[in-house]
Amino acid sequence: MDEIIEMPYWKKFDIVERNIYFYWCVAPEFIRQHLDEDAVVDLRRLWRAGTKWIPETASHEDKYERAYKNWIWMAKSTLDFIQERLGDAGVELFERAEADALEKWNRDLATLMLNMIRSISPGAAFEMFAREMAFYLQWLTPFTVTELSREQFIGDITRCKILDYPGTQSVCRIGCQAVTPLWIAEQYKVRMCFARKDHHCIWTITPLN
Repeated sequence: MDEIIEMPYWKKFDIVERNIYFYWCVAPEFIRQHLDEDAVVDLRRLWRAGTKWIPETASHEDKYERAYKNWIWMAKSTLDFIQERLGDAGVELFERAEADALEKWNRDLATLMLNMIRSISPGAAFEMFAREMAFYLQWLTPFTVTELSREQFIGDITRCKILDYPGTQSVCRIGCQAVTPLWIAEQYKVRMCFARKDHHCIWTITPLN
């Protein structure tokens, strides 16, 4: 297997910032639809209370770590807010809303190319997708690729970065293990499964038949 390209910190920072912007766009609209404008104000006030300014002079690594902490706060506080205001049913609705939004945000040329290649060679399409994921997911947490082929991609997370922050079980359970698999199954026709014990997790991605 060819070695996976390591993602530089400037790229990790860029992706975290885009994920923060994603929350900034998607969550208030969901709250507005299911609660009201006052609730949107409350949510944004909650976000501001836990996010910190990132100096332009900081190193790329420092910018990434600071932005990651802001993203964790936004993800955690949003899920807690929805749980408190709308309960389990509201959380399930938000999972669906997030997955739908991710599909819309990722309707680009790469998706069209993947669909075209899949029609000719499903194995080649899956391997291409797996390599993209092996690169892209580096912003989220450190992991080791133990298998990447035309049939399977396995990533071994020794210690999940998300769970190093307190109160982030919901981010793991909903963001990683519910929303992401739903999104990539529907848009890319692949299955993503998790085997987690404490901070250690193994994710496996395989093609859907």
